[in-house]
Formats: sequence, C-alpha cells, structure tokens
Amino acid sequence: MNRRLTIAAALLIMAGCSAPPPPPPPAPPPGPKATLGQWGVDFTGMDRSVKPGDDFYMFVNGKWQKDAVIPADRSSTGSFQTLAILSEKRMKEIVAELEAKPVDKLSPEEKKLRDLYDGFTDTKAIEARGLEPVKADLAMIGKLKTLKDVARVMGSPRLAAGSIFGLGIGVDDKDSSKYSVNLTPEGLGLPDRDFYLLDEAGIVKVREAYKAYLGTMLSLTGAKDADARAAKVMALETGIAKLRWSLAQQRDPEKMYHPVAFKDLRKLAPAFPWDAFFSETEIPLNKGARVVIVGENSAVGPIAKLFAKTPVGVWRDYLTIHYLHSYAAVLPQKIDDADFAFYGTALAGRTAQTERATRGVRLLDRTLGEAFGKLYVAKYFPPEAKAKVEKLVSNLLKAYEADIKTLPWMSEATRQKALDKIHAFTPHLGYPDVWRDYAALEISRDDLVGNMKRASMFEWHHDVARLDQAVDRNEWHMTPPTVNAYYNPSFNSITFPAAILQPPFFDPNADDAVNYGAIGVVIGHEISHGFDDQGSKYNGAGNMENWWTDTDLTNFQARTKMLTDQYSAFEPLPGLHVRGDATLGENIADLAGLSISYKAYHIALGGQAAPVLDGFTGDQRFFMGLAQVWQSKFREGELRSRILSDVHSPAAFRVIGSTRNVDAWYEAFDVKPGDKYYLPPDQRVKLW
Repeated sequence: MNRRLTIAAALLIMAGCSAPPPPPPPAPPPGPKATLGQWGVDFTGMDRSVKPGDDFYMFVNGKWQKDAVIPADRSSTGSFQTLAILSEKRMKEIVAELEAKPVDKLSPEEKKLRDLYDGFTDTKAIEARGLEPVKADLAMIGKLKTLKDVARVMGSPRLAAGSIFGLGIGVDDKDSSKYSVNLTPEGLGLPDRDFYLLDEAGIVKVREAYKAYLGTMLSLTGAKDADARAAKVMALETGIAKLRWSLAQQRDPEKMYHPVAFKDLRKLAPAFPWDAFFSETEIPLNKGARVVIVGENSAVGPIAKLFAKTPVGVWRDYLTIHYLHSYAAVLPQKIDDADFAFYGTALAGRTAQTERATRGVRLLDRTLGEAFGKLYVAKYFPPEAKAKVEKLVSNLLKAYEADIKTLPWMSEATRQKALDKIHAFTPHLGYPDVWRDYAALEISRDDLVGNMKRASMFEWHHDVARLDQAVDRNEWHMTPPTVNAYYNPSFNSITFPAAILQPPFFDPNADDAVNYGAIGVVIGHEISHGFDDQGSKYNGAGNMENWWTDTDLTNFQARTKMLTDQYSAFEPLPGLHVRGDATLGENIADLAGLSISYKAYHIALGGQAAPVLDGFTGDQRFFMGLAQVWQSKFREGELRSRILSDVHSPAAFRVIGSTRNVDAWYEAFDVKPGDKYYLPPDQRVKLW
C-alpha cells in the first residue's frame, strides 16, 4: 500500500523517455535531506537500461530486484519487510527498557507486557514443561465419542482446536449501528481451497509436504499408524475444499450475507449439531431468535453432511493436529520446529525460523497490541508527522470530491450519493484516540499456554459482551506498530497505523511529489475501496445498499471487466496467472488511488509549476515514488501462495497494471506504441 526516486542528468538517465520538459522553474533551496536520496528516491535501485513503457517497475527497481537478498527467516523482502523489521527493532527496544525497570516501577500494563515476553522467550522453561500444559486438552480431544462432542470442541473459543465453521462477532453489513454473529465455512490447513484441487507442480509438492506434516504432528503425540491416519485427515480437508466457495465468490458481500435465525440453522444444515457447537460460546441465542449471518451459505449444508458421515476418530485426529498448530509457538521445540518445517519452509520457502526475541514482540503486538502501541507511539511517532499526513489526506478528499463532480460517465443521482459518501468519510491516523483497557486480562510469567487461552477468551468476551450494544465506530483493527492499512466499509473509514507513516511511504523531508506518489497513493487506495466493485455496495453510513442507477452500474461494471481482463493476462509464475476476478477490488483501488493522488498532488501545487530535481519533473517523481514503494521480492512458494489465496496482485503488477491506465504516466515518460505495456487510449480504464 507506496514511494520515491531521483537522478542527476535529465535526458541521459531517461532512456526511452524522449523530449525534455519545458524550461523548469528554479529548484528550491535545499532543505532537510530526505531519508532516501536527497528528495525521497534512491537512484541506486534503478535499472536505466529498461524503458519505462516496457516495465516501469523494473525501470525504477530493477537493480534492487537483482541484488536484493531475502533474509533466511523471511519469505520476502522489500519496502513492507524493511519497515516491519524496523518496527520489530523498535518494539525490542521498548521491551529492553521494560526489562531494565525495577518491578515496582512498572505500570500494570507494562508488567503484563514484560511477563508475557519473558514467559515466551524462556525456552528452557517451555522445554521443561513439555506437553504437560496441553495434556488435559489433548486427552479430552482423544476421548471424544460422539459428533456432538466434536462440534462442541469446534465451537469452543477457549480451545482454538480448529473447526469446519468459523464464528465471530462483526458489524452487520446492512445495519452498521448493530453488531452481528457471523458464521462462515472454514476447515482447511492450507491457505486456500485450490491448494487441494489444482495440479500445478509447485502446488502438488506443497500438498505432499502437508500430508507428511499431518503425519508428523500426529506422531509427536505418540499416535500409532500416524501416516495412514494423516491420509484420512487429508482426504477430509480435500472434501471440504471441494465444497468451499472460490476466493472471488467470497469477495462479494451481497452473496456472503445470508441472515438466518439460530433455530433455522437446523433447516439450512440439519446434519450438524448446532446446539453443541454454540454451547460454549456464551452468545445469547434469545430462544433461537438470534440472527446469524451465514457466509458461503450454499456450502454449509454439504459441509454439514460431510461432517456427519466422517468417523469421530478422524475428527479426533483433525482436531489434535489443528490444536497443536494453534499452540506450536508456545510448546516444546520439536512441535514448533515441525510446524515451521511445513508452514515456514515447505509453504513459504523460509530456511530459518525467526529468532525468539522478534517472535516475542510480535506476540505482544498481537495480544496486548494497544498497551504496546501506546509505548510505541510515545517514542516513535511525533505529533508533527501526524499533522502533515492529515493535510495530505485532506487534499486527497478534495481531489476525490472534485473528481466525482466532473465524472462524465456518472449520472447526477449517483453522483450525489457518491459525494455524500466522501463527505461522511472518516480517517484514523497513527493511533486510537481511546486506548483499550487490559485490566481484565490475566498474564502469568509461568503459564504461557494459559496466557494464550486467557488472551483468546479476553477478546472473545470483549466481543460477546457488546453484541447488543451500540457499535464503537472508533475501534481500531490494527495496532500502531503494524506496517499496513485498511478501509472499513461498515464505518466508511480508513486506518493508517503509525508504523507505515514513515519512509519510504511517508517522509516529512521528502519532495511533495514523492510523498503523493507514495503514501498519497496508498491513502488514496484505501479511500478508493469505498468505491471499488464491492465497497461501492455500501453507502456513506456504512450500510450495504445499492446507491447506483442501473445505467451507471452497468457502465461501471463494463469498465471493471476491462480491468479484470488486463490483470488476468499477467503471469507471475509459469502457468499461474493473476486472478483478475479475485484481485479486482484491490486493482480498482490501486488505479483509483493513483489517479486521485495525482490530482491531489496538483492541488497541493496550487497552480505553481513543480521544480525539476536531478533532471526529473514533478510528474516523473510522482510515478517513481509509487513504483519505489512496491519494491518486493518473494520466494517462489510465498509468491505461489499469494497468487492463489491473496486478493492483492503481486507487487510488480500493481505498479504496471495501474500506471498503464493513467494518461499522465504516458506523458511523463513518453510511452509510445510498441512499448510492451502501452495501451491505446480507448483501452485504458477510466474510473475515478
């Protein structure tokens, strides 16, 4: 979700970039130097032998791509990983400060952070305890006798033993003032159903490794005939995969919204013991009247039938394996290593496990995220950084408003609804205004597995307790140290944690063109999710409602179909193409975010011409900032997994696919017919 670039010769550097720009205004006097280069872009990563129109990603990042080395404990490297590593380093610095404090000087939250971290990193104690902390749970799973017993364990929020149905509390898609109980088929240990169903050579190899992993995990519990039993679990998960919806189908919120009163779940799927499944959830069922929003509804009945005909013994093995996977990181090394051997190495290609200290701070971020985030923000996110980002967001929203007002393909009726949505839009930047209270969460230095269970129940009780209360529209779903961002359609809001608001995404000392091409496009991307093929199904209040005229919707869908076809032609791995239908929402947001941020950049110029810096015009720096931000190199296994299970296109194609649809990019780099990624004007997709 972005970046910057520079050069020092003008025409020489821009091989294939044709005529020089008109006489430039004088460059401003040098100010504070940007983190990357003088003004926000690092020239050393470029490959100037590549024409921008042949591969703009490689023009900006080609040398970096060739030279970059993926760390042994990572499945990729690039902008996001660089910031993630920086965030982890900073979190470890915070932990070191906590460790140095006398116990009586720690606040209650700080003591919980330190105790959880110390318990996780005390591997000698973990080895000494062995499987004793999970012995009772494993014994209970091993003694399950009926399908009702199995369903009860699947529904238990305390156990995290795996389930064919996922259960959660969310915001009702059709009434954003209310929380809802949501139920969706799950049940797979591999990232997506296609890992079970496709015969591409790399996928087959992963499948074989997974089958071996299932046997290994069973054998670690002392199971006899582990491989034969693992084969039955594999066959069971393959059966579930055949019934699950595709990733593209799961993206459609209208199709995923199927409200059913709890008492009517028996009609939808009579073969499954729903009372047993809900028995430990503490969800008030209101005598069966509680509405459950069911996703993949046509798959629920068939999966229930598969459940009913599968022997309890197979389910015991299934639950045992998934239970051990859930707790692998806090169990003895033989369990942790076996889990990593598949999920880290066979699936993602990593050759080394991440060191325990880094995994420890990640655990704090997941478990006590806002308590940890509070310390992170105080140390690493100054108020002036937030103020500059707020100004940039303001300009982006102005650009969106101006764009909507002038769209030639949109009718006045739809236009007004779109403007209403922009006016109701809410940005959340850096950190929450109100922090979570962790007083009710018990953390013990010497009870690591218990900490995991109590943390899980703490979150579950937090959700269930407010089920019938007013929705908290200011709640965050990412922590401040997270290098990511998101759009929430129910709240019509974007959230940008502090950790992503730094170079190469955002640098207060960088050239405005680079910041708009980098964090501006990323912010524009998230705003644009409100107007992608699925986000556009929600109104300004966050309710799923069609606010389009039939003609406008037909026009919009015709344009997005062109985008689907463009991306489906990209082939990141031999025989594996980008899934244009599954990635459509992100591709729309990439293109719209780029288009809107470009307009916002020109709004920020206030009618003045941008200076030429090191031979690059403002527009060129803008697009280079975009390409630099998506610098990414993946291990083959990780790339394959993303192609099959991620709704985002691979990074290089996010740059190529969006820029080739923007007229200003052609003008900035003099891209001509005959260049590989040239699109004739009538084939360029124009949305927002």
